[in-house]
Amino acid sequence: MPPEPFNSKETTMNARLVTFASVLAFTLPALGQSALTGTWEGYSEIHGQKVPVKLELKQESNGVKGAFLSGPERWEATSGSATDGNLVLSFDYFARKVDATVKGDDLTGTFGTATTKYPLALHRGAAAKSTVAKGPDIHGDWEIAVGTSTKGESAWNMKIEQTPTLVKGAILRIDGDTGGLYGNYDAETKQYVLSHFTAAGPALYTLKPQDDGTLVVTNALKDDQQWTARRPVDARKENLAPPTATTEQTRWKDPAQPLSFSFPDLNGKTVSSKDPEFKDKVVLVAVGGSWCPNCHDEAPLLESLYKKFHNKGLEVVSLTFEQDEDQLKNPVRVKAFIKRYNVTYPVLLAGTTDQLNEKITGAENLNCWPTSFFLDRDGKVREIHAGFSGPATGKAHEELVKETTELVEKLLAEKSETLKASN
Repeated sequence: MPPEPFNSKETTMNARLVTFASVLAFTLPALGQSALTGTWEGYSEIHGQKVPVKLELKQESNGVKGAFLSGPERWEATSGSATDGNLVLSFDYFARKVDATVKGDDLTGTFGTATTKYPLALHRGAAAKSTVAKGPDIHGDWEIAVGTSTKGESAWNMKIEQTPTLVKGAILRIDGDTGGLYGNYDAETKQYVLSHFTAAGPALYTLKPQDDGTLVVTNALKDDQQWTARRPVDARKENLAPPTATTEQTRWKDPAQPLSFSFPDLNGKTVSSKDPEFKDKVVLVAVGGSWCPNCHDEAPLLESLYKKFHNKGLEVVSLTFEQDEDQLKNPVRVKAFIKRYNVTYPVLLAGTTDQLNEKITGAENLNCWPTSFFLDRDGKVREIHAGFSGPATGKAHEELVKETTELVEKLLAEKSETLKASN
């Protein structure tokens, strides 16, 4: 058969398709290598100790979404960008950021503030799963004897949950808890290694079972922090003091003297306890700061109480004391805190942390972040709660929410002296 006539237009089109396919075949792997989407795992080496880090990234047309993952917890970045291999994730609610270089499947950089930075060395792709070693049963409640802490405590609580694949722990100090700590048993060192790396920062603890049934608890990021933990019943047998109750840490010097406050809100307007909106109201005055992880844990409960009971006579006021004076002049972190937890109750800029006792003069032994004052309808302090047991503490958190709700309901059911007199 004679050859087909030469079709120059068809040949040109085919050539273009072949060229495009070749370019596409070359480009797609390159895009796959440069895209950030995926789970990145590795470590932050701090004081010679490796703290596990897990970072989830998703690259989108308008930027990068990111979140630190710790056990079941997610700590999402407020914004993110990637330019020429440089990744920046901002966690505005703690005024911290990731600043890293990405080359292929390797990410190296730092996380933290301008003055405190933690190194990051991560690799894309889930880390190889190692066999979980079975260690001694340590689940349940423990008390950690600390002598005398900086807050005056003799002991802390520790809660441990244990499954075949994961151990979760939390240490409860009078000023709050460590947050969730996750890990497993290390058969080589014969101890449990629990950690987290969140937007609030890193933590690394080891729990080493002893033959006498105790645990040696070590804060692996602090050379001088090591204690002995016992079951509560064993601590009582040894006549060791129990942990301080949250209602016994801080006292109000003169029960007849109302708590008063007068500080500016974020718009510069002064809000005072003498303002009409607080007259004959139950007031929950929450002392905290946007830098304080336990204050972050407390905010959702405060907002929930405010929404539930505001129409019944409850006012919630946050007095924020910041570590750096810049946050008082330009409260970027405070605003991010408010946005993250959808806070609708008033937040007042009360001062810096070192001014706490200067600004709130009626309290004795006021030294915990957060501390909440419950005022009755006459403005008198009826109860003070030091610290906050966050969601990571499990049952302790549930009990605190229940007790706080019941206290608010009790105070709301009471009438003020003014209303009693009018009746």
